[in-house]
Amino acid sequence: MKHIIIGTAGHVDHGKTCLTRALTGVDTDRLKEEQKRGITIEIGFAQLTLPNGQTASIIDVPGHEKFIRNMLVGAAGMDVVLMVIAADEGFMPQTREHLGILSLLGVQNGIIVVTKADMVDEEWLEAIEEEARETVQGTFLQDAPILAVSSYTGQGIEELKELIVKLVEGAEQRNQDRPFRLPVDRVFSVDGFGTVVTGTLLEGSMQLGEEVCIYPSEKKARIRGLQNHDKAEERASAGMRVAVNLSGIDKADIKRGDTVAKPGSMVLSRQMDVQLTMLKDAPYAIKNDSQLHFHHGSRELVCKCVVLGKDTLEPGETGFAQLRFQEDVAVKNGDHYVVRFFSPMVTVGGGVILNADPGRHKRNDPAVLEGLAARASGSSEKQVMEALRQAGSAMPKKHDLAKAAGLTEAELSESLAQLMEEGRVVELGGRYVDHDTIEALWEKAVKLLSAYHKAQPLQPGMNRGEFRGKLLPTASPTAIDALIDYYAEHRGLRIEGPTIALPDFQVVWNSFYTGLRDQILDLYGKAALAPENLDDVLASFGKKQDGARQVVQRLFYDGELVALNAQIVLRKDFYEKALQGLYDLFAQKPELLLAEFRDALGISRKYALALLEFWDSEGVTRKNGDVRVLLKKV
Repeated sequence: MKHIIIGTAGHVDHGKTCLTRALTGVDTDRLKEEQKRGITIEIGFAQLTLPNGQTASIIDVPGHEKFIRNMLVGAAGMDVVLMVIAADEGFMPQTREHLGILSLLGVQNGIIVVTKADMVDEEWLEAIEEEARETVQGTFLQDAPILAVSSYTGQGIEELKELIVKLVEGAEQRNQDRPFRLPVDRVFSVDGFGTVVTGTLLEGSMQLGEEVCIYPSEKKARIRGLQNHDKAEERASAGMRVAVNLSGIDKADIKRGDTVAKPGSMVLSRQMDVQLTMLKDAPYAIKNDSQLHFHHGSRELVCKCVVLGKDTLEPGETGFAQLRFQEDVAVKNGDHYVVRFFSPMVTVGGGVILNADPGRHKRNDPAVLEGLAARASGSSEKQVMEALRQAGSAMPKKHDLAKAAGLTEAELSESLAQLMEEGRVVELGGRYVDHDTIEALWEKAVKLLSAYHKAQPLQPGMNRGEFRGKLLPTASPTAIDALIDYYAEHRGLRIEGPTIALPDFQVVWNSFYTGLRDQILDLYGKAALAPENLDDVLASFGKKQDGARQVVQRLFYDGELVALNAQIVLRKDFYEKALQGLYDLFAQKPELLLAEFRDALGISRKYALALLEFWDSEGVTRKNGDVRVLLKKV
């Protein structure tokens, strides 16, 4: 069943509350002060039963300039608006401001309702309707129906209900698949139940027993009870007015302006990139670094506006900006917002959040402006590509990419399928990266390996761990390994054991390195089981020691030399002789002392200890107190 929020809007004392009462039978002026003064201060709510049997929630918002912030809270959840114009006065300042706010918040459906029709004659009524039609040109109401009504005589009320039915049938159903989100507009306590919050469920669905997160504090609670217009519900869906009884949280820990949402579904941000549209009749321009009042859902904050690409946004202009805050704001990409001038407080513009968690930009960076234009285009594929461009080598997982692009995972899957088919996006082990980043990282890999091969011509390649650290030092090993496998398949990157090399790299033993190899093996052959420290051996080659070091590293890789530790190195045949000696000793007895091993091989304690500790580390032997036991043969 489709759940729709219908809202009233318009100037103070133009009959919004009376109209709501005529439609629903409910007086939404619930505060004594409202009833006494005859104006709406807080937003009011009532259930509307339509002629086709469907029910909808109707929101009555205040029209007085002093209470415009409360109007913004109510307007944030509207699907259909009844733009109220009193027949005896016509369009007034708050009517125009409300129209601008609703346009900025993305409301697309509405009816122009001329109230107090019983107070004027037909000629005057026609003039008011003509004025209204001219005034709404260029807005979402330019083709909206106009209907004259009287809340006192009942004139036009039934016809209005029929018009509402048609609009409701054509209104788009709110997304039920997204994680639930409820901006809080009231908080109170009920004896025996505890904390209760109310709001309009903007998207998703919530159910009894479900865990919720209170943003921006990120405190957790659980849904103890749900009500929609005083009726208990087990589940609430997007588009419903909901009262939520929360357990596990005190009233003092949640306030109007907070958001109750699925844990992990919101972005906490202190700066965001936005598309900012100035109202045509805004009384002030927005200059770079202006302070503004920011309205989002039921939240109001002060922010600094950094205008991107120019110095000033004039009335009627649309541009890009970065809004910066002193405290956390819980938002999502694609959210609508409104900004009001800092002083005097008048509505000047608003728009859409394009990137909920960007870095700071240079104000006139063409790449930044191009990226924001891609996000603002509304194309899911462009949003995904821009999110991947921003992520770069971070290679986000699907959940994180959906969050960054402002899409559901289902919407993201559809876009990714198209982008991967076109070769613009690559999946690497459950992570995603755009083609340009793949190419840029390949260029970096080629430079890294080319430099390594030049510096280490005898090595088969760079160690995988070293390559990971130099190519993408902050990425997870799993992500980089997936990237390495991609380059092996698509670029011919050569993987040999723990090493990585360029496709065309070959080790070449020239006469210089061959001569050093023979000298080193001969030197370690003469040293047998009592070699000099490696540093001393290399130093003995004088100016050739760099070459000697490379040869030694290659001999380690080929297994012709065995490094017991950083300084003690044995030639392979002598190492194997020592290992056989160890096996022979264990064949005679189950336990072996260091001294016994030393004496049997006729070497000093230094070399005997180095051998035994090496075998301990390799799992050949294990030390138990003063003795060693054999674990395995290799």
